[in-house]
Amino acid sequence: MLKEGDQAPDIRLQTDAGEQFNLSDLKGRRVVLYFYPKADTPGCTTEACEFRDDIQAFAAKDAVVVGASPDKPAAQAKFKQKYNLPFTLLADEEKTAAQAYGVWKEKNMYGRKVMGIERSTFIIGRDGRVEKIYGKVKAKGHAGEVLGNL
Repeated sequence: MLKEGDQAPDIRLQTDAGEQFNLSDLKGRRVVLYFYPKADTPGCTTEACEFRDDIQAFAAKDAVVVGASPDKPAAQAKFKQKYNLPFTLLADEEKTAAQAYGVWKEKNMYGRKVMGIERSTFIIGRDGRVEKIYGKVKAKGHAGEVLGNL
């Protein structure tokens, strides 16, 4: 289980633009990495739009916002375009990043147990270590909470 102070697992995934993304390329900057269950669903849209609306404040604190979900790159691109999201979305189709960060979990959906993303956010420091972990995130108001801890 990943803990605050641990080295953040590197991520190598395809972006919404179909490009290769390596988390290690952002070393030296603070990164807000947030995992969400599914693009263009109500909670995920609320969360993404709040990060969008606060993007200048994140940039002022030299923080890069990156979102990740199991969606395909095309779905991420459509979501990004629809809501004018000014940050990178990652396609974690194989759930490798979600597993590395411990957010691919058993969930209870309408009385059935299913595997899925537990909405979570990680603040990664300039040194590549996890500074703060938010688990079981409630979408509304979350971006502001993260911003307040940078």
